[in-house]
Amino acid sequence: MTPLSTSGQIHSAQGPPRSERADHPGPSGEDCSGGVGVRRLTALDVLILEGVAVGTSTVQLAASLYLSRQGVEYRIGLMLRHFQVANRAALVSRAHSLGVLSVGAWPPRVLPEFLET
Repeated sequence: MTPLSTSGQIHSAQGPPRSERADHPGPSGEDCSGGVGVRRLTALDVLILEGVAVGTSTVQLAASLYLSRQGVEYRIGLMLRHFQVANRAALVSRAHSLGVLSVGAWPPRVLPEFLET
């Protein structure tokens, strides 16, 4: 059975079409267009994202940031969920496509406007 809205229009179980949802901010005030609102990243998340972007392993990141391996994995997991991606490569790709990472520079850096103050 397909749900009906109060206006009598038929919508899928996922809710209204994307074009209707894009104009309305999400519950935390983030823009829902494209499914991901870009929030500011903590300084630690910035360092981890930049490390992931250049291919640094979890163990190397943990050692350089004085964190446990599990701590780094936890922070990466939070970013994977926030950016709604399945793995590290997709995380870097999504961050780059959203303009979080600098373009034309190596190593990639998170732009200052995405750094939480």
